[in-house]
Amino acid sequence: MTDHSSADRADRADVETRVFDGEAIDVVLRPARRPPEPGEGGADPFIGNGYLGYCPPFNPRTYEAAPGIVCDQDQAVVLRDGTTIYTDIYRPDTDTPVPVIVSWSYFGKRPGDGLTEWNVHGVPPGTISRMAKFESVDPAYWCHMGYAVANADPRGVGHSEGDISFHGSQDARDGHDFVEWLAEQPWCSGRVGMAGNSGVAVTQWAIAAQQPPHLACIAPWEGTSDIFDEAIYEGGIPAPAVHSALAGLLTGPGRVEDMGEMARRHPFVNNYWRDKVSDLSKITVPCYITASWSHFHLHGAFEGFRRAASENKWIRAHRDFEWPDMYSPDNIEDLRRFFDRYLKDIHNGWELTPRVRLEVMDALDCDYQVNRPEDEFPLARTRYEKLYLDASDGSLSTEPVPTQAHVAYDAAKGVATFDAEFPEQTELTGYLTLHLAVEARGNDDLDLFVNVQKLSTTGEWLPTSVLGQPHPGAWGKLRVSRRALDPDRSTPWHPVLAHNGEQKLEPGQIVPVDIPIWPTSRIWHAGQRIRVQVAGHYIREGWFEPLSWETCNTGEHVLHTGGRHQSYLQIPVIPPKYRDGSHVYR
Repeated sequence: MTDHSSADRADRADVETRVFDGEAIDVVLRPARRPPEPGEGGADPFIGNGYLGYCPPFNPRTYEAAPGIVCDQDQAVVLRDGTTIYTDIYRPDTDTPVPVIVSWSYFGKRPGDGLTEWNVHGVPPGTISRMAKFESVDPAYWCHMGYAVANADPRGVGHSEGDISFHGSQDARDGHDFVEWLAEQPWCSGRVGMAGNSGVAVTQWAIAAQQPPHLACIAPWEGTSDIFDEAIYEGGIPAPAVHSALAGLLTGPGRVEDMGEMARRHPFVNNYWRDKVSDLSKITVPCYITASWSHFHLHGAFEGFRRAASENKWIRAHRDFEWPDMYSPDNIEDLRRFFDRYLKDIHNGWELTPRVRLEVMDALDCDYQVNRPEDEFPLARTRYEKLYLDASDGSLSTEPVPTQAHVAYDAAKGVATFDAEFPEQTELTGYLTLHLAVEARGNDDLDLFVNVQKLSTTGEWLPTSVLGQPHPGAWGKLRVSRRALDPDRSTPWHPVLAHNGEQKLEPGQIVPVDIPIWPTSRIWHAGQRIRVQVAGHYIREGWFEPLSWETCNTGEHVLHTGGRHQSYLQIPVIPPKYRDGSHVYR
C-alpha cells in the first residue's frame, strides 16, 4: 500500500474558492492519507503506537463486540446533501430502546489492529477498551449502563465521503443530521447526548448550537470554543504548526482542510474564521463542562460555561490533565449521573450538584481544595486588586510606583521577573490581566509570553504538577502589534483582542498593552511569593504536546514601569467566606 508523507501531501495542496456568509475565500485543501482498500491493512501509523488517524479496512457487519455488547460496524448514514458517512454503533444486546452518546471527531473510529487501546498519557494500560474512540466515552462501560455509543467518522474521515472540514458550519450541520438519524433508529429511545474531550468537545459546541431536536444534553470536557482566538492566534501570536500537523494525521478518500496554512494566508479574522466559532448563545440543552487549569482548552471551556444560553449548565475545573481526569472512576460515575438525569429522565438529585466546582491548586500535586462549590464564574465576591511592577528592583507593590524605570532583555532568550510577598493567605481565582508599557529596540514588534508563578517562603519555585511534570503557571500571550481590543467582548477583568489588523511600533515608541491571562485558581500561604515572568519565548521544556509559535522576536524588549508608565498585574483576590480569629474558611 502506498502512502505519502504529510510534507509531500502538503506540497500537492489544492485551493478552492468557497463562500462564507457572502464572503468568497480561497480555502487550502491537501490530500488526506488514503484509507485502505478491502483486503489491505490499515493506513500506516503516524505517531508511535498511538495510531492517531488510523483507518481500518472497510468492513460493514454486525457482531458481538464483547459479552452483552453488539456492534453495528461501518454503518452508512446519509446526510441532507446526499453525502454518506460511516459510524460504529455499540449498543446493549437488548430489545429495549436505549439512549445514545455520540462521539464526533476526526481521528478514527477505533484504534489500530494489534493495539489493545489508544496510547493515552496518564492513563494506565488496560483502562480503556478497544471499542472506545480516542478521547471519548468507552462502550465497554456505557453499554453495561444501558447506553449505546455512536463513534462517527464525519464527512471525509475514514471511508466517509467528501472532504474533511475542521469545525465549521458544514461539520455542525452534518452533526445535526447524524443526531437526528440516530434518534430514528429502532434501538434508540429518541434521546441523544454527546460526550468527549478536546477535539471531541469542540465539535459539541457547534452541533449543539444547531439545536437538533433530539439532542438532549452535551458533556464537552476541555473544549476550545474559538479556534482562532484560543489556539491558532492566541494572543495574536501565530501557532499554525499544530493544526497543520493535525491535518497530516487524518485519513480519508478526499482532501483535508489545512487550517495551519489558512492561518498563514489569513492572519486576521474574516468570515472563514467566524464560520468556525460556535454561537454559544444558541446552546440551550443541559451542559456538563470541565476545564483544566493547566491546558490550552481552559479558556474555551469557561467561555462555553459563561455564554451558553442553557439554564441547566455545570462546570468542574481541576488541576489534572484531560485524559486521566476523563477516565477516573469518580468522574465517570459523575458523568453517568448527569446522563441518567437528562437521557433517561431518572430523578437522581443531579440538580443539587453545584453549578461550579473548583479545585484550588496549591503546590506540586497537592490541591488546597477539591470540588469547592460555587454559584458562578467569575466569582461574585471577587475583589480585583493591582500589583504595580517596578523595573528598578524587580518588585511588585500594592501602590503605584512613583519613579519611572525600565528593564531590557534579549527578545529571543531573555526573561524579566517581578516578585511580591503575600503577608497573609491569599487566594487568586479568576482572570488576571497584565498591563504593561512596552518598547521594541531593533524591531517594530514584540511577542510577549507571560507566566504567573508561586514561590516558597524561601524563594524556590513551587509549580503545580501535571502528568508528573512542572507546569509554568497561569499564562498569557500577546503580539504587541495586535494589541487592539474588541470593545464588545472585553471586560474590566478580561481583555479580548480584536484580531482585525496590526499597529507596528516606531523606534522609541512606548505603547500600553493589556495581556489577557487565562483563568486560574490557586492559594498562596503567608510568606509565599507571587512572580510574574515576561519573556519573548514560551517558558516550558519537555512537554509532550508539539506546541510551537512563529515568533517575530529580534533585538530587545523594553518594559517601562512607574511614573507615567504605570504597569501592573490585576489579580482576582477571593476573600474568605468566613473568618474567626486565626481560622479562615474558604
